[in-house]
Amino acid sequence: MTDNDLYARLCDGDASALGEIYDRYGSFVYCIALKVLRRPAEAEDLAQEIFLALWNKQNFNPNRGKLSSFLSMLTRSRAIDRLRSRQRAQNFVNRWGSVMTDHTFDTPFDSASIEERRETVSDALSQLPEKYRQILELAYYGGMSQSEIAAQLDIPLGTVKTWSRQGLLSLRQQLQAWMG
Repeated sequence: MTDNDLYARLCDGDASALGEIYDRYGSFVYCIALKVLRRPAEAEDLAQEIFLALWNKQNFNPNRGKLSSFLSMLTRSRAIDRLRSRQRAQNFVNRWGSVMTDHTFDTPFDSASIEERRETVSDALSQLPEKYRQILELAYYGGMSQSEIAAQLDIPLGTVKTWSRQGLLSLRQQLQAWMG
């Protein structure tokens, strides 16, 4: 059976067609994701996301190219998006961490300034909805991965990712003027 035949079955709602496509291309997609992301757990998550997107009929047109090419480009594109997102989040955490780092202070003014920063960030965190705050605290204070957070809170990984992203964006917006 050709890839186009399998995709047509998939579009008709045949879940077994997705299984056959996964059997053909699962390791291919995973290897591309792993090569870009360099983290096996993230590569597994992305591979799952790619096949879920295919199940949801993610813009594949059999008349424009082969399924393997589509999966390759979709995987590469989403992996690069994840790298960019990871870098943005890491930059934010680094800036936040540098603000929150304990130092030996020479003057009472330095001590007061650090205390003010801590209060500002704590206030911003406390203004986030509970679901966002909890995920951010587990990730940044608890050092947990998104998969570990999903398991601990018993919520889907996609939900953890969405809430984490929305929480960071909200926190960034609240602290934007203060951080400069």
